[in-house]
Amino acid sequence: MPVFSVTVKWGKEKYVLDLDTSEPVEDFKALLMSHTGVVPDRQKLILKGSILKDSWDSLKGLKQGAIIQLMGSATALPEAPVEKTLFEEDMSEQQRASQLKIPAGLENLGNTCYMSATVQCLRTIPELQDALSVYSNPSMNQSTVIVKELKNLVHTLQNSSESVKPMLFLNSVFSAFPRFAEVSEHGGFVQQDANEFWVELVQCIQQELIRTGKTKSFVDEFFRLNFAQSLKCVESAEEPVTSQEDKAYQLSCFIDSNVKHLFTGLKNKLKENLEKHSSVLDRNAVYEKTSLISRLPAYLSIQLIRFEYKKAKAVNAKILKDVKFTPSLDVFELCSPELQSKLIPMRERFKAEEERQDEERKQAQLKGEPLKKDRKINKEPFSFADDEGSNNSGMYELQAVLTHKGRASSSGHYVAWVKETADRWIMFDDDKISYVTLDKIKELSGGGDWHTAYVLLYGPRILEVEEAPKVESMQE
Repeated sequence: MPVFSVTVKWGKEKYVLDLDTSEPVEDFKALLMSHTGVVPDRQKLILKGSILKDSWDSLKGLKQGAIIQLMGSATALPEAPVEKTLFEEDMSEQQRASQLKIPAGLENLGNTCYMSATVQCLRTIPELQDALSVYSNPSMNQSTVIVKELKNLVHTLQNSSESVKPMLFLNSVFSAFPRFAEVSEHGGFVQQDANEFWVELVQCIQQELIRTGKTKSFVDEFFRLNFAQSLKCVESAEEPVTSQEDKAYQLSCFIDSNVKHLFTGLKNKLKENLEKHSSVLDRNAVYEKTSLISRLPAYLSIQLIRFEYKKAKAVNAKILKDVKFTPSLDVFELCSPELQSKLIPMRERFKAEEERQDEERKQAQLKGEPLKKDRKINKEPFSFADDEGSNNSGMYELQAVLTHKGRASSSGHYVAWVKETADRWIMFDDDKISYVTLDKIKELSGGGDWHTAYVLLYGPRILEVEEAPKVESMQE
């Protein structure tokens, strides 16, 4: 659309301006405000009796040299602030964190990003924070010292507006696990595998942390998966199928050419072939091992197996393949029939609540009324009554992602991405903190040298229902 040179008359003032009809009306009004001080809401633009509305089509007779009349009074210019305005880019780190309420990050002490990312992900678990806050043990064994220092570190992060130096916690880790203290030929610490550290730290927590009044460890309550497994000899119909129970504290997603989605990788891992001695055939034979989940934890950590050892180069090379994951995860299909029957009641409640909300929205639209706000909401338990720390629906929500950027586990960089709201996430790049949207999280699925999801942490999906109104009893 054309650009017109027009004259705008405002009282005794005249302004010759370029009017670009390819741009919104609001842009031209903003230009006028910069000249006249008349805010857009007060501007009335008239050309030969026609009044400009939301589109240029409403202004009849617009042509080169047109004279447009501006009606409207200017507002007083705002007075300069008594105190000088401090812009974000001029703030110190402490001022910026305080004003913007940015959470504290962890200083990198030399290839310690694997530790920082792990701690930032794990501290998203509120029950873990609560259990650590009251943890006390006079012992000085290695696991105890690590958990004590983790408690102190988490407390400092929660109450700090500046980045934190995790020296004491790191020293406790180095003392217990000397391999994490390995130094390179250049004198700095060698990069470590973040999931290896994740597993070691969770094991320390498992040994030490028991919630007040409980008998099971915190990890056994909130992280433990149980499996019902069967082993069938593929080469002998005479050999009976054997059954056994197993447990784990993390799921694995193996990546091959057929795996394009997280769920596929999880499902494939639950059915695999292995070779072992057959007493019936009196030789090694192929067995099919099938695993079904018989107990789900409240918090589900999943490692995407992104590294494979390359003997020729003696390095754990990275699998860059794009593997999609979703903000919500439903593992009902991976569970045993017995567990599925236990999950169904809560799943039906979720469905009923979703249908109720859909109907409420439809009725509000039909009546032209807004949805009710400020309603009291009850959060229903996410665990079975007889199994605290379990998941009673099989449904999860993504709450943290640990990523790796680079080509090998012994190099590159680890970052934590933590959910704050549905579409607002925090990127913890050591002590550098920034905010991103959910779309950016979805880009962490791999396929290149960008940050790639390595460990996913899912928390329980929580059923929220409106609190029923209280019925007052009638008194005679």
